[in-house]
Amino acid sequence: MPDEAPDGTDAVPSPIRRRRVARVLLDSPLPQLDRLFDYEIPVELADEAVPGVRVRVPLRSAGRMIDGFLVELGEPDASDRPLSRLEAVVSPMPVLMPRLYALARSAADRAAGSAGDILRLAIPKRMVRAEKAWLAADPPRRPELAPEARSWADAVLAEYPGLADELAQGARLALDAPPQPTRLADGTPVGAWAVLLAAAAVRTLADGRSAVIAVPDHRDRAQLEAALQEWIPADALVRDDAKQSGPTRYTAFLRTLADAPCVVIGNRSAVYAPVANLGLVALWDDGDPLFGEPLSPGVHARDAALLRQELDGGALVFAGHTRTSDVERLVGVGWVRDLPATRRRSPRVVLTAHREGESRAARVPSAAFAAAREALTQGPVLVQVSRPGYAPVLVCASCRHPARCVHCGGPLHAARHGAVPACTWCGRSANAWKCPECSSTMLRMASSGSERTADELGRAFPGTRVVVADGDHPVVSVDERPALVVATRGAEPLAIGGYRAVILLDGDKMLMADDLRIGESCLRWWSNAAALAAPGAPVHLVGVGGEVARALATWTQAGYARSELADRAPLRMPPTVRVAAVDGPRRSVDAALAELRRAVPELSAEAVLGPLAHGEGVRALVRFEYGLGARVTENLRASVVSQAVKGRRPAKGRPAGTANTLRVRVDVPDLDL
Repeated sequence: MPDEAPDGTDAVPSPIRRRRVARVLLDSPLPQLDRLFDYEIPVELADEAVPGVRVRVPLRSAGRMIDGFLVELGEPDASDRPLSRLEAVVSPMPVLMPRLYALARSAADRAAGSAGDILRLAIPKRMVRAEKAWLAADPPRRPELAPEARSWADAVLAEYPGLADELAQGARLALDAPPQPTRLADGTPVGAWAVLLAAAAVRTLADGRSAVIAVPDHRDRAQLEAALQEWIPADALVRDDAKQSGPTRYTAFLRTLADAPCVVIGNRSAVYAPVANLGLVALWDDGDPLFGEPLSPGVHARDAALLRQELDGGALVFAGHTRTSDVERLVGVGWVRDLPATRRRSPRVVLTAHREGESRAARVPSAAFAAAREALTQGPVLVQVSRPGYAPVLVCASCRHPARCVHCGGPLHAARHGAVPACTWCGRSANAWKCPECSSTMLRMASSGSERTADELGRAFPGTRVVVADGDHPVVSVDERPALVVATRGAEPLAIGGYRAVILLDGDKMLMADDLRIGESCLRWWSNAAALAAPGAPVHLVGVGGEVARALATWTQAGYARSELADRAPLRMPPTVRVAAVDGPRRSVDAALAELRRAVPELSAEAVLGPLAHGEGVRALVRFEYGLGARVTENLRASVVSQAVKGRRPAKGRPAGTANTLRVRVDVPDLDL
């Protein structure tokens, strides 16, 4: 029988109020906190605590508050244990969409890292004024494209038979971009690749879906933005760039959260843009090192794009003038499809060497010199060099021993002719330098930088305009007038109408770099420079032979990538296998490797290299097959968390020593053997 109410009537039993639980991801770099924590939602915050908002919660162990993201709403477990309560909802704007959290979680798990580290790259810092202005404004509407925009996009995509259909079906594609410059309707010079990717984005937007295009740097972004501005509304073109001001970047991020489709262009972090109804993810020149993320957990933009496409659907495009071995591996296993163009329009590359009887001291052979002289009667000529400055490397004039700083051991260089040598590392001047090998006090310039090359060519071509383009002298474009443009690799400006000749110097020195991927890198530098040449203009590669030179001359970069894969497979070098670097104290590294071998017995006997001394601890490299990736990264991550939990704080008042923690980085970009 029910209890009686005070008035004598039967009381109706009230239902038991069930607690609302928020599952929160804490914004903390500690690996042991990389999971969802349950917090009770107080009644006064019930309406504001929705998935995706920023919240502030108590952290029990430290007795302080910490920020986080409310990922999802849940139910308390059967134990009905006491839960801490949400302290506050920091912002009413849901910024962590479920699709973004799923991507961050997948990327972190693949790299044995924390989802919070990925979200710091994907979600900009909150700007209160920008957020309030966005919430007060009307939501963006679906962009309307003019009929001629779709017609233009279809015409551009028609050079690749079936490309438009593949994009609509969400295919994964590797495109060899057209290696030539072009002009927009307003005369702006851009690479033909920018027009191709712009057409793919316009076609995607016309179909009512969003597109995300990531490029290495601001120069590429400017070309792509110029190609898109003519065809899509300004409010549908979103720039995601780390160089933007805080309010501008946060406003751009809020635009990507809207339901209205848009086109996002930016650098490596743009692949995380949480746009709705994703139709296209594209990367331009994925071999550029700027796509490698230096911050933990170091997920390459190419890997993030692959995960994004797998989770959200849509098309995935890797475009470039060259083919990285990573993309070629995906083509080889059938995960990515190679889609060539119908018309082959490759640059006219000439492998140039010194003729018999010609002085080897001359940097520019007579054939390339004659080509430059003839081309200067028509327009600009590009000369690519390996390094900036005047004399980047100095050696002893007597014994050719490298000249080093007596303070730090750094290499000496000369800023100009007759200048006092200075250290490249510490900047100190070497006024009284003496060779430690032969006691000579005379120095010799062992290499020529961009400024010295410009000086030499200026004397060889009197009366000709000389332009230096490097990191200290950025130049975006040059006009059609005759000029000698001396540029370092990657800093070549665009020329209106294209260069009438391109001369690639220092190729032999570039290939001597101590880098596993130096052949790929050189081929990319040279191919990108050759793509700036006008149709039919000669491209002279000076003093280089072998397979990489033949790949440039025949414009078969994909074939070179396949040969690289074939050479690396027997050696078990990336990207034929994945590699994880494990750093830390020897005891921690040994324990992690032992646990890894126990948990993943399929690892071969030669899977682990090291550990060897590295910094204050040791480093081991673990090579593993792609099929074992999930198990290996999960086990290494567990070891990182275990070591972090075991780490003890130093006693109060005592200096902290070396942290007894383990560090793991998967798919290291620079494999240090």
